[in-house]
Amino acid sequence: MSMEETKKALGQQEDEDSGGIDTQKGKYMTFKSGPEYYGLGIQYVQQIIKSQVITKIPETEDYIKGLINLRGRIIPVVDVRVRFRQGESEYNDKTCFLVITVKDTTVALIVEQIAEVVEIKEENILPPPKIGKGDREHNKYVYGIGKVGNSVKLLLDPEKLLYDEDSMDIEQIKRMDEE
Repeated sequence: MSMEETKKALGQQEDEDSGGIDTQKGKYMTFKSGPEYYGLGIQYVQQIIKSQVITKIPETEDYIKGLINLRGRIIPVVDVRVRFRQGESEYNDKTCFLVITVKDTTVALIVEQIAEVVEIKEENILPPPKIGKGDREHNKYVYGIGKVGNSVKLLLDPEKLLYDEDSMDIEQIKRMDEE
């Protein structure tokens, strides 16, 4: 699927009638990881691809599964389950790669299942609860709780997901692609 086709499918095409209004505001790509559903701002999502052959990299964090070659670009692959300390899971026919771009870094996130694109109004987004001693550690990737009907989606901060103190490997891999 081309970038144009993906953006159109994700509702990211430039609408002539929008008059330059941000049509992506409040839209989230939701996906399943473990028992929970998470959401990422649609503006970060470049495309969704089926699983591909991953080239493993020695001596990287366990959640960095390796690299893929996506149309000539070398892209690091991050397993979301492992990143969230939910343990390893076997990949199946619903497993896919959610290709996102954050601060000029493109990464493929391995997710168990894509759910849907949802619109969540700002008034339906609450801060994550502060529970227990380790609430900062527990909520370090979640910036909000989105109420969608009778369910909730944990809204992720993609910058923290990729750029926290223990993710220097992603920066090193990014430099490899630039060389």
